[in-house]
Amino acid sequence: MLESIESLFSSAAAATTPALTLSHALTTILVSILLGGAISFTYMKTSNRNAYSPNFTLTMMLLPAIVAIIILLIGSNIARAFSLAGAFSIIRFRSAPGDPKDIAYVLFTMAAGLAVGVGSFGYAVLFTVLLCALMFLLSFFKFGERKTTQRLLKVTIPEDLGYEEAFAEVFRTFGIAYELRKVRTTELGSLYELVYAVAMDQATNQKEFLDAIRCRNGNLDITLTMTPTANEI
Repeated sequence: MLESIESLFSSAAAATTPALTLSHALTTILVSILLGGAISFTYMKTSNRNAYSPNFTLTMMLLPAIVAIIILLIGSNIARAFSLAGAFSIIRFRSAPGDPKDIAYVLFTMAAGLAVGVGSFGYAVLFTVLLCALMFLLSFFKFGERKTTQRLLKVTIPEDLGYEEAFAEVFRTFGIAYELRKVRTTELGSLYELVYAVAMDQATNQKEFLDAIRCRNGNLDITLTMTPTANEI
C-alpha cells in the first residue's frame, strides 16, 4: 500500500514537463479548481462571516486554475516564459494592502496551482489537505486570538470631580486595564472630557460597566468606541 502511494508521488515528481494534451489539460484544470474550492471553503469556515469578501473567496477558487494554465502554456520554453512575463508586466494592479491572513491564502492558492501545473497532482492534494487541516485546527483552538479587546472610552465629568482616580474603583471591579490618554475641558470649562484606552475581556458586561460609570459622572455623556483606529488609541 505504501509502495503504491510512494510510486504515485514519485511518478508525479518525475513528470516535470508533462505533455500538453487535451485530457491532461482538462485534468489539470479540474484538479486545480477542486483544490481552489477546498482552500476557499477553509478560508470561509475559519474566518469571521462579516470579515471576508465573497469576491475574494471566488478569486481563490479560480486562482489555482489560472496559475496551472500559465504553467501548462509555459512548459520548458524559456522564450514563452519571457513573453508571458512581458505581457503580465503591462497589467497594473492597484489594491490596498490586505490582511496578512488573506495574503497567506493567496500564496497558498498559487502554490497549489503551481504544483498542479507541473503535474504533481499527488503532492498538490497532499499539501492542500495538510494546510487546510492545519487552518481548521488553529481556528478551533483560537490560536493567536486576544483574550481582551481594545476600546476607547470617553467620559464627561463635572469640574468638581477629581479625574485622576475618579473611575479607578470601577475599572478594578470589572477587571479592566486602562490608561488615561487625554483630558480636555468643555462647556467653557464647566466640564471635563476624559479619554481612556481600555482593554476589556469579551465576557465583560458592557451595559453594567457603563451604568457604573454613569453613577460616578452624574449621568453625563459617555462614549465607548468598539473599533478605534490606531491614531485614536
